[in-house]
Amino acid sequence: MVIPTILPQPVPALPRPGQLLARGVSRMLLALGHAPLCEFVPAPGLRVDVVSVAPGGEIWIVECKSCRADFAADRKWQGYLDWCDRFFWAVDGDFPREVLPDGGGLILADAHGAELELMAPLARLAAARRARLLRDVARVAAVRLLRASDPGAAIDG
Repeated sequence: MVIPTILPQPVPALPRPGQLLARGVSRMLLALGHAPLCEFVPAPGLRVDVVSVAPGGEIWIVECKSCRADFAADRKWQGYLDWCDRFFWAVDGDFPREVLPDGGGLILADAHGAELELMAPLARLAAARRARLLRDVARVAAVRLLRASDPGAAIDG
């Protein structure tokens, strides 16, 4: 009789506070009919917490901030504005909202859900950039789905 070898499974890392906010935001966006994707790279050197494709094709970026220090350490968020139609901050109920700059939307979130507090202004993307982003979001989402269902699949990119 051959006894199968049981390989040890890696212990998943505990989610960081910003990841918990992103989970709540993603749940809200799904309820609104969006297709959210966490930790997406729209361009080299940028990594957004949540990018979401709205039912009408608008692209939203949501930057999740868990505390004042997290916000103060972020030097890249202005670069995200060129990659979305609407930009939002997502924070929890204890976050000091007065430190957030004007001009973005606001989402109040926790690990279980979120509420859209303030709609972000619309700044339409150029058609070519929108087409590229939609293609890239679709490719990243498809590869992540395949990796989740078949971790042994050989996938480039």
